[in-house]
Amino acid sequence: MAIIVMTGGTSGIGQVAARGLGTRATLLLGARHPDRARLPALELDLAQLDSVRRFAAEVETRLGSRSIDALVLNAGLSRADVDARTRDGFELTFAVNHLAHYLLARLLAPRLAPGGRVVVTTSGTHDPDERTLVPPPRHARARLLADPALDPALDGDPRAAAGHAYAASKLCNILTVRALRARGLSALAYDPGPTPGTGLARARTPLLRALWWLLGTPLGRLAPRFNSVIRAGEALRDAALGEPAPPRDGYYLRLRRGRLEWATPSRLARDDDARDALWRDSAALVGMAD
Repeated sequence: MAIIVMTGGTSGIGQVAARGLGTRATLLLGARHPDRARLPALELDLAQLDSVRRFAAEVETRLGSRSIDALVLNAGLSRADVDARTRDGFELTFAVNHLAHYLLARLLAPRLAPGGRVVVTTSGTHDPDERTLVPPPRHARARLLADPALDPALDGDPRAAAGHAYAASKLCNILTVRALRARGLSALAYDPGPTPGTGLARARTPLLRALWWLLGTPLGRLAPRFNSVIRAGEALRDAALGEPAPPRDGYYLRLRRGRLEWATPSRLARDDDARDALWRDSAALVGMAD
């Protein structure tokens, strides 16, 4: 039976995916509160790099001589500001959405089976051409994202700054996928598209939270541009299982109006210099060689 290691499988699309994967594979799920998870889980707090290291070590122990068939990096958060810092001193959105997953991929990539894959959940907010409600990223410079106070272009409006931080973290996800591929690994970025009903709006205003929840109910079917949590989760499940098989050089899979398509990410996501700088600077932040 295949072995899948996953983050972000306790709610939203991740929970749907994890339930499906649990019937077809051995699932090693990381969760901040494993005792509250509906599926067996190991402790993992993505806001603490030491917790990421402990989780990776526990996965290694559980694996024994076996290999990982898929590493699914799905967890993520969105905040209303960029004020929160992790114990390591990094801005919370960047740390959870990118840096912790970067570290986990670095630690567990050597245990991938031949033909094994890394799947990272990203977002169309990384691309200015998508014209989402979230302001697009200006850059993927790790040191400025880790400490926004150093960024001379930081937006003075907290919510706008938070939007930039979220979109930038999703840009980092795609650049990391490209960096892994450049190192000979099979990796893809999965974009579930606009999916109301998930927890991403928990930091928004009460009105926006209510609207996001409402669109996640059957009433949301009246707005066909949105995807359901079930459909988005099933697509993530299938991506983890290698379905559909990517075309040659395909690495960005997105869900739009309930249909999967292989697409081209933003210009900045295709920038090799940005890719290499992010890899190098992220390595320095987590204390690894690049």
